[in-house]
Amino acid sequence: MSTTWVALLRGVNVGGVTVRSADLAAMFRDLGHAEVRTFLASGNVRFETDDAPSRRSALKASIEKALRERFGYDAWIVLLTRAELENAVTAFPFDADDDGRQPYVLFSSDAAVLAELAEAAASLSDTETDPVAEGKGVLYWSPPKGRTLERRSRR
Repeated sequence: MSTTWVALLRGVNVGGVTVRSADLAAMFRDLGHAEVRTFLASGNVRFETDDAPSRRSALKASIEKALRERFGYDAWIVLLTRAELENAVTAFPFDADDDGRQPYVLFSSDAAVLAELAEAAASLSDTETDPVAEGKGVLYWSPPKGRTLERRSRR
């Protein structure tokens, strides 16, 4: 039985690491995956494979190795089943329909990193203005729109 996976690549198309979507999709197909689809230049890939969730570690390692070999950068990914991704988004604990806010779901494979981020966020911001909550393998954040990418005019 086939499983639909989502690979979230870190550091793609920033800092001198350029990966064309067509090349990324070809790499996943070369690994034997089917129904490969990339999303813009984000480094996010949806694919299907016969690997069950119990083989996540081996699948993740094979993708990271192929990324290093094909694109020459120290790759690491967050690998989720489609159901896990959908559950994480559905569980967003804040009002995702609030037009004045930008909903974020930050994924990590390392629970300690998520805990550290949550602790840092709580100590650095007003949690009522910038609410943050931990979820299963994610950190939820709902800042006011425009607050994360404020532009400063040059004079």
